[in-house]
Amino acid sequence: MPVPLAPYPTPPAPFTSPPANGSQSQLVCSGCRNLLLYPVGATSVCCAVCNVVTAVPPPGTEMAQLVCGGCHTLLMYIRGATSVQCSCCHTVNLALEANQVAHVNCGNCRMLLMYQYGARIVKCAVCNFVTSIGASTSTTEQKLHN
Repeated sequence: MPVPLAPYPTPPAPFTSPPANGSQSQLVCSGCRNLLLYPVGATSVCCAVCNVVTAVPPPGTEMAQLVCGGCHTLLMYIRGATSVQCSCCHTVNLALEANQVAHVNCGNCRMLLMYQYGARIVKCAVCNFVTSIGASTSTTEQKLHN
């Protein structure tokens, strides 16, 4: 008995490189957190890894990024938001503008720490040492900002 032949598969679409005029943008997949590239004007993007469809913010929306304090995942959010909840670990992260933060070196391991202006102490995420913010650290802060 003859075996029916399957139809020839359609050839894959040829790869086209992104346009050189910069008409692509990027966002983070709401499913697997991979960085996705998409053409400007798209309203949503389907991730090739996890197949989750992520909505694209409206044109002209300024986006910002931060790293989650709980799981270290890159988070993207609309600039101006005061807090961002991580979709992976559900940690609520404080979203600060550059002019609302200061820096100090950890008093134990010397790791550069970022903290909100007005904080009196900062706990290092690496060694858990608590560094006091005050007269003793003001020279360190001045050195970092100059």
